[in-house]
Amino acid sequence: MEEGDDFRRWDELIPDALALIFKNLSLLEVLTVVPRVCKSWGRAIMGPYCWQEIDIDEWSRTSKPEIVDRMLQLLITRSCGSLRKLAVFGLANEQSIMFIANNAQSLRTLRVPRCELNDSITGKSISMLPNLTFLDLSYCVNIGAETLKAIGQSCKFLASLRRIMHPLEVIEKLSQDDEALAIASTMPRLKHLEIAYLLVETSSIVEIIKNCKNLELLDVRGCWNVDLDDKFVKGYPKLRVVGPVVVDCYDVMNVWDNGSEYSGSSGYLAWDFVAGDVIIDDDDDVDEEEILDDDDFWGDEYENPIDDEVEVEMWFYDAANAVDAGYDWPQSP
Repeated sequence: MEEGDDFRRWDELIPDALALIFKNLSLLEVLTVVPRVCKSWGRAIMGPYCWQEIDIDEWSRTSKPEIVDRMLQLLITRSCGSLRKLAVFGLANEQSIMFIANNAQSLRTLRVPRCELNDSITGKSISMLPNLTFLDLSYCVNIGAETLKAIGQSCKFLASLRRIMHPLEVIEKLSQDDEALAIASTMPRLKHLEIAYLLVETSSIVEIIKNCKNLELLDVRGCWNVDLDDKFVKGYPKLRVVGPVVVDCYDVMNVWDNGSEYSGSSGYLAWDFVAGDVIIDDDDDVDEEEILDDDDFWGDEYENPIDDEVEVEMWFYDAANAVDAGYDWPQSP
């Protein structure tokens, strides 16, 4: 190019600027296409700038657990300890949750809906992330008050908690008041709390309101045993209570600040999620390029995203698509 021509050197952009651009691409494109464009883009993808926010929630819903574990290790390793936001669905491996705890000390937002781990390992691992301000433990049926108490005692800056359940998954439980009381006693800084469909009584919710004086949003949709007195609620002018009646959608204040980030419910905040050394068996010889080129790693949805015959599935309400739809009901029974 002649001197003075209007020519943009995209390959010379600084890594953090490239990372902002690459955020608009799919995970598949970022990992398999971008590195092959030029050397500078390849170096950017291998560095931490592109992996300070990792969202593999949607991809992990249709991937095998062992593949999800490998992806987590790959991306968190690339973040080099700078990870701020992570979203992954259905986490089932104890090593993976401990890997997150040991290699993501800067993590502020963690979304692990439908995590299959138990109280002991979940509470221990998340408690090792003291900088958390937002946590999503929705549909995690194997955890309870023990985990919430441990998290509340260790994560002193926690401002937003999402603990939404499916009504059919708690139908055999007698009560979850112990979870509500654990929240009330250990999470005084909470601003936003979503506990839709928890089996709790009015008295437990009153304790939360009294102890969490910074609350601005309390979601108790589907908590049918809760009946708050209007006069009592009016004593907390900053607080907005939603429920227990379930509605299609509702408007709430967009007042999340300082890393509190967003919630998936009701569409009132956007999904802008995120995800050391790799934990690998001694007898494993891992080749990143080989892994990323493996069709099994990505699944059929990337090979043939549009099929001639499309199977249509009808939902009355769908937690997986709640953000785009504008509400967050559990899947229809």
